[in-house]
Amino acid sequence: MHRHDLALIGFGGVNRALAEIIQTRGEELADDLGFGLRVVAITDLRLGSLMQTGGIDLGAVLALPEGATFAGLPGGAGVPQNDFVIRNTTADIVVEATFTNPVDGEPAVSHVRAALESGKSVTTTNKGPVALAGAELSRIAAEHGVRFEYEGAVMSGTPVLRFASETLKGLRVSGVQGILNGTSNFVLGRMETGMTLAEAVAEAQALGYAEADPTADIEGSDVQLKVVILANEILGAAITTADVRRRGISRVSPEDIAAAAAEGRRWKLIGSATRTPDGEVVATVEPVALPLEHALAGVSGPTNAVSFDTDLLGTVTVSGPGAGRIETAYALLSDIIAVDQHARTLAEAAR
Repeated sequence: MHRHDLALIGFGGVNRALAEIIQTRGEELADDLGFGLRVVAITDLRLGSLMQTGGIDLGAVLALPEGATFAGLPGGAGVPQNDFVIRNTTADIVVEATFTNPVDGEPAVSHVRAALESGKSVTTTNKGPVALAGAELSRIAAEHGVRFEYEGAVMSGTPVLRFASETLKGLRVSGVQGILNGTSNFVLGRMETGMTLAEAVAEAQALGYAEADPTADIEGSDVQLKVVILANEILGAAITTADVRRRGISRVSPEDIAAAAAEGRRWKLIGSATRTPDGEVVATVEPVALPLEHALAGVSGPTNAVSFDTDLLGTVTVSGPGAGRIETAYALLSDIIAVDQHARTLAEAAR
């Protein structure tokens, strides 16, 4: 049985959850998938860097106490060495899950570029590299005969991109619209109970749905990046964030919520991309008071959903978790499976 060696860039919630899955379900996964997984490198802002070509003892790493670093471990250092690890690791797949600036996509863009240029496939959950530099990075991957996979960049573990590219083959998709941010959806739902925006945001923060600074969620910039990805991947557009008109939910008042309810409507922050009859793709992020019979109106709490407008099936809607460390780690695993399938296809073609 063959094996894929992984380098984990960032060891926060998502990559740590992936390590836990490999640690606890490694043999089961190998039997199920037909290949093994081994982590040979980890680099992290707090822990430092660790490279062990024979494979890292994930149980020992996951058991490190708070405040510990990789210093003193064989192949370890107390400081992160991201670029060095990416370029020099023996891993064939780099798993990029660092905290990244949504404005320029860094440091994830540089991490992905370095890995691809080094002949390694990449999976990432970061929206920035895909939305801001997706075409360039996919080109580099193709030039080096490797894969750039990013299923988790839109709806975490819910496979919306692969669903569109594989399950909806043969259909003409003219538009996509969705609830792509669980925090804003939770907040709007709580406002329906009479809470103010500030009260609903505070509750979302207390429950872990919202960051200390919820601006990206409330003002729609998180959804804006996801709309770019959906438009470019599914509709074949070539848009940037500058092409997506954006308006968040901060101006939706309790009075607006009550008025919509009286009319049989419900407010949702909707990200959409639609192909016009002349071929142009129009993309927006804005709060919309949807009629209750709309496919997205009943999506509640932190759940995400995307509706595809198709020629033969009409509207097809996929919903599922849009966040969560385990759920997002599954997206990474699904990307690794896709990398393996691609490698097998190439190997069979070369016979």
